Amino acid sequence: MKVLGIETSCDETAVAIYDSDSGLQAHVLYSQIELHQEYGGVVPELASRDHVRKIIPLIRQVMVDAGVTQQEIDAIAYTAGPGLVGALLVGASVGKSIAYGWGIPAIPVHHMEGHLLAPMLEDNPPKMPFLALLVSGGHTQLIGVDGFSEYNILGESLDDAAGEAFDKAAKMLGLDYPGGPAIAKAAEHGDIGRFTFPRPMIGKPGLNFSFSGLKTYCMNTIEDCVEQQGSLDEQTRCDVAAAFQDAVVDTLLLKCKRAIKQTNYKRLVIAGGVSANTLLRERLKKTMSGMGVELFYPRVEFCTDNGAMIAYAGCQRLLEGGVVDHAIQVKARWPLDQL
Repeated sequence: MKVLGIETSCDETAVAIYDSDSGLQAHVLYSQIELHQEYGGVVPELASRDHVRKIIPLIRQVMVDAGVTQQEIDAIAYTAGPGLVGALLVGASVGKSIAYGWGIPAIPVHHMEGHLLAPMLEDNPPKMPFLALLVSGGHTQLIGVDGFSEYNILGESLDDAAGEAFDKAAKMLGLDYPGGPAIAKAAEHGDIGRFTFPRPMIGKPGLNFSFSGLKTYCMNTIEDCVEQQGSLDEQTRCDVAAAFQDAVVDTLLLKCKRAIKQTNYKRLVIAGGVSANTLLRERLKKTMSGMGVELFYPRVEFCTDNGAMIAYAGCQRLLEGGVVDHAIQVKARWPLDQL
């Protein structure tokens, strides 16, 4: 079964073709980062318009790359939420229209389920059950995965997601968007011991997160440095970036350790844009190895939004007998445990 996947939830237009027998056939992606950089974040209207411009050429390209024809596509999978409504509507409208015209099913896919299943695209995929840490620009969640569609949210951010906190901290520091890679790059030249940032909610029971206070602490630290020095020099900028990244990574690590101890899962999956962070991967690998827990994550190109994860998730939904209709519906907010 060949499924064409479409992802347009935010600022990447991505398309892929997945075959249930032979795996990923082809995938293409167009990033809007340069379009939004001057604004320091995603502008929804600009994102939607750019998806309109790019989506059809990318669909044509991926079919050529995969060497398949219209007659060989068995279904269309598209991201139905969560995300920016305008952006989601582009992918949903195009996906539904193509499916209707070709006389094949159209499968709505949950964006975070796509991220959750992205490691399944690797040569050594994790076996269920497992614990999942989803960390992206819009979500930070710990999820118990007992089977396909059997998701139990164990903890989540009560305010800013980790990726959102990275973006906001980077903007305070005068770094580029997106903030995660910019802060990681600056942190490479920073003194991690110069500043000590708090680890939010570590002293409280439970598995929820909070990064709003950490963001405020970062802002106050920057203001103090500017007041003392007259400006924010490059070394101080790197030192603050190092301390901020260390605090976020340490918080995620400590919560994962707590979740493993509470649930006794023997496998941990990390996915989403922030899962590409090298420091996070290194620390989780060392810690999980010491706890006898296997660590899984997708390759870097599949950590951020991509069509491959949507095509794969859509294929699994279709194989499981997922409900298909012709209504074009998207959801800006869509809890994963309500699938």
